[in-house]
Amino acid sequence: MYKTMDKPLIRTGLAELLQKVDHARVGLIGDLCLDLYWLADMKLSELSRETPHYPLPVVEERFAPGGAGNAANNIAALKPAKLLVVGLVGEDWRGGLLLSALEAAGIDCSCIIRDADRVTNTYIKPLRRGISDVVYEDPRLDFESREPVSSQTEARVLAALEAMAAQVDVICVSDQMKYGCITPAVRTRLSELGGAGKTVIVDSRDRAADYTNVTLKPNEVEASRAFGDGSVSGLEQLSLLAEKIAAKCGRTALMTLGEHGCFVADADSVTLCPACKVEPPIDFCGAGDTFLAGYGTLLAAGASPLQAAQIACLCSAVTIKKIGTTGTAAREEVLAAWDAYIG
Repeated sequence: MYKTMDKPLIRTGLAELLQKVDHARVGLIGDLCLDLYWLADMKLSELSRETPHYPLPVVEERFAPGGAGNAANNIAALKPAKLLVVGLVGEDWRGGLLLSALEAAGIDCSCIIRDADRVTNTYIKPLRRGISDVVYEDPRLDFESREPVSSQTEARVLAALEAMAAQVDVICVSDQMKYGCITPAVRTRLSELGGAGKTVIVDSRDRAADYTNVTLKPNEVEASRAFGDGSVSGLEQLSLLAEKIAAKCGRTALMTLGEHGCFVADADSVTLCPACKVEPPIDFCGAGDTFLAGYGTLLAAGASPLQAAQIACLCSAVTIKKIGTTGTAAREEVLAAWDAYIG
């Protein structure tokens, strides 16, 4: 049976932990993505002379890092002493945009590998606006690599992982793509690093069960698919699943629960860390990346797992209020969220 956390962080304690991020050294390895938005003004559209279609006149383009790139942006927004990012992008125009967006956030991209044989993971979202303020989203355009990385590229990723691991206290992992940079060999090496004492926190969409000796951070659906029967049940059953995950990996386990918050499970107990009660409108896109970034960064700063989970929930409360974008949570925004939802 789980228990609910009954003593939230006091504001001075939160401020002190955020200040300690000045000394945190964080690594991130994962599937870097680009989110690209094209806004079309349909009032400008005229029937094509060549085809029976009205084209989409794009009047605004904006882009932001997604996937592991969003997690990297969120870590950077908390301003740790060191942030090293390992990932893959193609030598295409989308890869150039993604790297420029990461560099604009002050992220060192020297460990990011460009590979001419890879497609930069990109999700293009065409948006239409007409006379009213209603915005309609067309089907998304997805760019993904459809084959595994080559053995040569995998060796480069493993070498970059080793170099990064030697310089950081915590490694965050964003394992999202079917054919991403987190190959079976990379998963094995991350599990070995965890077994050797390195703190490794893994957010894996489909392969959480392939890791050992790491902190897993699935959501309730991912956890049920990887460690249960696939059905999402109530909090009591999910808490038993969180306990099972912690026992399997021999490490603290997390399970994010949307509006309910998250479970923090270890060998002795399962604790529910409640989410902030955020009123609509909200946008959950990227909230899991934000949680991973907040938890990993604060753990590197010396927070306990429960403290780090509380602050990660505050970080997510900040970003879900940023509509239509995968936003970040800076330290001052986290403190403001404490004032709004806890103080």
